[in-house]
Amino acid sequence: MITNYLISGMVGIMLFFSVVVAPTVFKVLPVEWSSKYVRNFFPKYYASLGLVTLVCIFTEPDSSNRLYLIACAVLFAFTLFFLTGKINAAKDEGKNQKFHVLHGLSVAINLAQLCIFIYLLTKSQ
Repeated sequence: MITNYLISGMVGIMLFFSVVVAPTVFKVLPVEWSSKYVRNFFPKYYASLGLVTLVCIFTEPDSSNRLYLIACAVLFAFTLFFLTGKINAAKDEGKNQKFHVLHGLSVAINLAQLCIFIYLLTKSQ
């Protein structure tokens, strides 16, 4: 039961950021401020959601659900420790196509994780 509460919280955070925060940041803040904000936000976002996912792994009684959670935790770690640095480097070096490909990959990973979390919530009903 606690796992579902934690997953629900993560779904809320992920949706709120994607639908409200990200679009607002780039519309309201100047480019130099928005990029600085995003660079500071995302490591915390991935680390926080990754840690909550780790907790879920240990509180989830169903072994098949744990495999989904392990996959999500690995993806959070990959995005935090590898992909974010590559995205920032591509942006800094003016490699726009590489930046867009890597950013697209990070968005796809985030969407996949969100779908997995929603699936796990609906599966437990």
